[in-house]
Formats: sequence, structure tokens, C-alpha cells
Amino acid sequence: LTEWINRTLKEEHIVVKSLEEDLYDGLVLHHLLENLGSLKLDVDKIALTEKKQRQKLSVIMEAVAKCLQLEESQLKWSVESIFARDLLSTLHLLVAIAKHFDPKLALPPNVQVETITIENTSRGLKTASAVEYITENRENTEAQSRDDTFDELFSCAPDKLDAVKKVFLEFVNQHVGKLGLNVKDIESQFSDGVILLILIGQLEGYFLNLRNFFLTPASTTEMV
Repeated sequence: LTEWINRTLKEEHIVVKSLEEDLYDGLVLHHLLENLGSLKLDVDKIALTEKKQRQKLSVIMEAVAKCLQLEESQLKWSVESIFARDLLSTLHLLVAIAKHFDPKLALPPNVQVETITIENTSRGLKTASAVEYITENRENTEAQSRDDTFDELFSCAPDKLDAVKKVFLEFVNQHVGKLGLNVKDIESQFSDGVILLILIGQLEGYFLNLRNFFLTPASTTEMV
């Protein structure tokens, strides 16, 4: 997240070294939101007093909640927690901003922290621990999504299979077409393995040595 902020604000010569210490007053968040979302916030660029900094943060947090379409009950941060340099709240805020404005940012999934809450009671200190997720469990979500999609394809009614084939043909030709190849029939043109090998090479970005396989196989053995 630190690298992402610095990359985004490079042209403005803003360098963040500590998420807790550099974001609490709203200055960096102000620049980040204006840069990412072209949001024009009605606040001063620089707020020197604690009162002005809180006011600025309040305007920024309101704009973020409105832009992300989040209700107050859904927020995992607050003006007070950000201003108090709470790292957990700051991370939740930045992850939410990144997911909305830069969804391709490669945030690792399943990032979790153990939080310990200490409460002072009449009987002494009471502690409670819990696990809190910073980023979502995307691996399971993506795997489930893939399973659902292919299950649906294979269970399609026969009248929909042609539409599915058409989609796959377009996908294949988009990649092998760069080499001057054209696939018209999935069953016959994939049966010898040549198009499949070339497609894999194109998708993975490497060159397949043509001596490793038969480019025009003439027998079943050569196909295998």
C-alpha cells in the first residue's frame, strides 16, 4: 500500500514512509483521492491545527463513504481512529479505497491480524482476542467463481453449446491469430495438439521450440 501511494503521488513529490504517521492528518489522503478519483474536496490543502486537521479528515471520510456507497455501520474506520494513528483502521480505509479506485492492484488475499482488546473492569483487566481480516479471501472466491462458471457451461442445454463454442473460438483466435493462424473448428483443429501447444505458449508468454513437437503431425503417434 505504501508503494502504491508513492507511485500514485510520484508527480506531486509526496513520499509516504509510515502509514500511521503520514496519513493521520488528511494531507496525503486528500491528494490520493483527488488523484485517483478526480474528487474535488472543499478543504484546505494544508491544515496546521489539530481542530482543522479533524475537520479536514471529517470531510474526507464523508467523501469516501459517499463514493464507496457505504453506510456508517459498514465502516471499519472513523475520523477518531485515523487521527489516533490506528494502523488497523488505516489499513481498512486504504484497502477499501484501493479496491474501489484501483481494483487491479495486487493485494495479497487472506491477510489477517489478531487483535487484543483490553477492558478495565471492577474485577481488573479483561482481555479478549479476535482475528480480523484486512483483505478478503479472494482465492476461495475466485475458485468458487470458476467452478460455477464451468459447471454452468457443461450443464448448458444443447442449444447453448454453439454460443459457448463461439466464445471459445473468439478467445483462441484472439491469441493464435497473432501468428497468422485461424481456428474454425474446435474438435478437428485441436485434436492433434498443435494449436493447443501454440495457444499455451501465447498465453504464458514463451516460445515453444518447434523441434520439440511435430508442427504438421501425419500419424496418431506424432499427435500423441
